[in-house]
Amino acid sequence: MFKINWMLFVAGSFTGAFFAILVAGGLAFLFARPFIKWLVGIFTKRLMSDRYSTNIWEVVTAVTRTGPGAVIENSLRAASGGIIERPFGSPRKFLNLDGLVFSPAQLAVMPAHEYAEVDMSITIGPTAKKPLRLDIPIMAAAMGYGIGVSEKVKVAIAKGTAAVGTSTNSGEGGFLPEDRANAKYYILQYNSAHWSKEPEILKQADAIEIHIGQGATVAAASIIPREYIQGRAAKILNVEDEEVVVIPSRHEEINQPEDLGRLVDRLRSITGGVPIGIKMCASNRLEEDLEIAIQAGVDFISLDGSQAGTKGGAPILEDDFGLPSVYALARATQYLKKRQMKGKITFLTGGGYSNPGECLKALAMGADGIYLGTSLLWAMTHDQVTKAIPWEPPTQLAFYPGSMKDEFDVDEAAGYLKNFLISFVEEMKVAIRAMGKHSLQEVGTDDLAALDEWTSKVTKIPLAYEPHQPTGSGQDSKAARKRQGTGIPKKWLALRKQVQSSSKQQS
Repeated sequence: MFKINWMLFVAGSFTGAFFAILVAGGLAFLFARPFIKWLVGIFTKRLMSDRYSTNIWEVVTAVTRTGPGAVIENSLRAASGGIIERPFGSPRKFLNLDGLVFSPAQLAVMPAHEYAEVDMSITIGPTAKKPLRLDIPIMAAAMGYGIGVSEKVKVAIAKGTAAVGTSTNSGEGGFLPEDRANAKYYILQYNSAHWSKEPEILKQADAIEIHIGQGATVAAASIIPREYIQGRAAKILNVEDEEVVVIPSRHEEINQPEDLGRLVDRLRSITGGVPIGIKMCASNRLEEDLEIAIQAGVDFISLDGSQAGTKGGAPILEDDFGLPSVYALARATQYLKKRQMKGKITFLTGGGYSNPGECLKALAMGADGIYLGTSLLWAMTHDQVTKAIPWEPPTQLAFYPGSMKDEFDVDEAAGYLKNFLISFVEEMKVAIRAMGKHSLQEVGTDDLAALDEWTSKVTKIPLAYEPHQPTGSGQDSKAARKRQGTGIPKKWLALRKQVQSSSKQQS
């Protein structure tokens, strides 16, 4: 009897609560509209009549004039009294590769079969004693352990890149053994600080990249508060007794341009002939910097445009220094071609690349490989960002001093990174087949057209509204046409010659 009464009580309570909710909802529906109308009316009346000095609209006009980014950053300057550090680089918009389009194959050039194999491999340092061959042209950009990202992030990048046959990069941070152990191809940055330079560490690299400068912080020194580098990173970097961690603006070994060659030779000797390259940002004296690198005998050159990101950099360096990536790319490839270094020195580019189309256009213009940083970091964290937002920025999951770095899932991130890189490259393969090609090496400037005069002038690529004139690069070269079996039949050439002759006679 008690059990039945208890069930009736529960059922009655539930029914009563349900009807109460219905009544409350009905009342809210009836009165909400008049209440909202009254409230909006009062707000609108004040908005339309108050003097500007007491009107909330003052905030809108002020932020529109100055920009919300500047307002927030100036507030951060006011709060700290020091140099602020902005993650992920500059928000400025520069000329980019959107002004270029690919030319599709149809009849003059036949498309490749939809299931045709496409060779996406690249070789870093083709003339080195131990060239580095990668399966794809997309590589992980430099992210330093300790001074930037956490151990978990480094291991996830190593695992994800290894799964698709491309490289990871140590960055300016300390040498993390787990990073090397999980990577298939490991590029070690030789930085201007004092750590990770022992011969036993250098010998573990598949390539060495001498860090001179980078897009987001140029060649300025990095000064990192000691409290940001605690625990294992402090031990690996050997900064346990230092109050402030400093990465100098210059290498001790490089005090004049000629010193670079001596450093290249020494590193080549220590490592037994792995590719030795240089990493720098793009200045307006780019050709002079490139010539010094050529004279030093480097095997590869990594060049950052000003859109490159970082863990944190002074906004003035991110916004107001260096050449945008498209300018740097165009000038560098043209100079290396002029110096007949194409195919001898590998050219790698980075700085703001975020989708397959941009990367393939850069490769068509003459780059050999692309560094992805910010895009790669967002892809690998994927939905893990929900662990942080909305209360914390996602960087707290990835950065070494991040408050949520322990919640970062390594295997999940590695899997997402693998998927991202596979998807990225497969999309590029679709484009290469659509141009009638079977290899990344066959893609060239002849496959591109410029949509505006500014882009055409910077890249030296003809405008799309002008008739196509083959330059001999890419698919339109005679050798490529013969290899693909898409050459113009002789009878068509004879017919064209006959028509041209007839036109001249009529005129």
